[in-house]
Amino acid sequence: MTVLSPPGAAAALAASPDRPVPGWEGREGGLLAEALVARIAARTARVGVVGLGYAGLPLALRFAECGFPVSGFDIDAEKVAAIAAGRSPVHGIPDGRVAAARIAASADPAGAWACDVLIICVPTPIGRHKEPDLGPVSAALAALLPHLRPGQVLALESTTYPGTTEEYVLPALRAAGLTPGRDAFVLYSPEREDPGNPEGTVGRVPKLLGGATPTCLAVGQALYGPVAGPLVPVSSLQVAELAKLYENVFRAVNIGLVNELKRISHALGLDVHEVIDAAATKPFGFMPFRPGPGLGGHCIPVDPYYLAWKARELGVPSDFVELAGRVNDAMPGYVVSRLRDALDARGRGLRGARLLLVGLAYKPGVPDTRESPAAEILRLLDERGAVLSYHDPLVPRFSLARGGRGALALESQPLAPDLVAAQDAVVVVTPQPGIDFAALRAAARLVVDTRGIYRDAAVQPDGTVFPGSVSPGSVSPGSVSPGSVSPGSVSPDSVSPGSSPSAAWPSGALCPGTPPSGGFSLGTLPFETRGDFPPRAEPAYHRVIQA
Repeated sequence: MTVLSPPGAAAALAASPDRPVPGWEGREGGLLAEALVARIAARTARVGVVGLGYAGLPLALRFAECGFPVSGFDIDAEKVAAIAAGRSPVHGIPDGRVAAARIAASADPAGAWACDVLIICVPTPIGRHKEPDLGPVSAALAALLPHLRPGQVLALESTTYPGTTEEYVLPALRAAGLTPGRDAFVLYSPEREDPGNPEGTVGRVPKLLGGATPTCLAVGQALYGPVAGPLVPVSSLQVAELAKLYENVFRAVNIGLVNELKRISHALGLDVHEVIDAAATKPFGFMPFRPGPGLGGHCIPVDPYYLAWKARELGVPSDFVELAGRVNDAMPGYVVSRLRDALDARGRGLRGARLLLVGLAYKPGVPDTRESPAAEILRLLDERGAVLSYHDPLVPRFSLARGGRGALALESQPLAPDLVAAQDAVVVVTPQPGIDFAALRAAARLVVDTRGIYRDAAVQPDGTVFPGSVSPGSVSPGSVSPGSVSPGSVSPDSVSPGSSPSAAWPSGALCPGTPPSGGFSLGTLPFETRGDFPPRAEPAYHRVIQA
């Protein structure tokens, strides 16, 4: 990893095969690239960030805190007004930090002309058919086009498929009459934000950097060197684009694998978390991932489809990537099926059942519901006639689209014991900070745990246990986890009041020689022999099941 200082960048410029030629003069009288590097070194270069969301705002703040004048552009007028007033529109970024940065925020792209650097940080979602939607990138470039000029850097940080910068950014530059590497400088340097991480990532995490030409790369090193973590320059724009996709697809594929392992473990009656913990004791060649209710957010559920789309365009199979996407997409349906089975075992159907979802955001510590599996779980339950409510301290309101039936408008409900006790089931989707999960469990009739919060959760959806037996999944074989039941004892929430452990049969057990069910009943036995065949205890149900 080589980080060039501004003098080093200038030397690299002099050695570049595409060294700027006289013709366009910088404002300070030198060649454009050299003049730009000098302004960067002096912290007089104005940096413009297009898109002031979870990726763009931290980047703009970092440049401002390192002494650069910063402009910010966003089509969201409320976001612009908040920043102008010194308030943060992004959860987890303090207002004081935004106020101190004094970012010149605007919804008018005309101010881009005054910027020496323009960095695009806009969303790259997928369409209805899982195809890349580069509409926000196209719109940002179209808005900037009239305001591009010689001597500017134009960088893209949005996650996208290999070839996007060449297919979208370079043509926009040429449409403005500019030549990459001579008149203006094109970069791709993907964001590596971790929403909800209070420490942030800009300035700490290594930063990938690709340039359209060697001169572009040298200018990019001079630009990002003072503000980023260790720079990782790569040989081309496409290498940087594919590396960023690979980072996220790697995670999506492994989550797909562990979600499939969860379904297999449940079919075997095994606790998937115990299996993972056991495998994780291997000190090499293994990385533990945890299953969940599906993927959510701005990257992990989206990026595999960007890679698969590009692979199809190239005529290359991407079966593994697409399969992982299908597995992860199916997890909300699996959660609903586990919930249905648990309710069925307790004599309750989904239709008309009162259900409370806990956590609607896609991950803990954020209010972002984009691609959240909770939305799909809500949709599936709504289609089946359940009576729905939710609790999420960071998502005060949520609207669920229901096609021709109109939207279902919901508001977060306080997690009061009376509310919890009134539900037929509580589904834990996202464990937001501050939720008292012990109190939740104590008040609930049934908890469906999709995240492994309760390590003694039952594996089987009926959750049945009988007095004198240990609930499935309550203790690891041969050991007792802190706070769990002791070997041979009964899980505290699994016994029917008044039952007698000494007068019960284990689940499914029959006395030797007993005919199948229906062969005899206690009523057919002489009274004096009935004591030899004590009545089977009524089953109790474990209060928590895995899903």
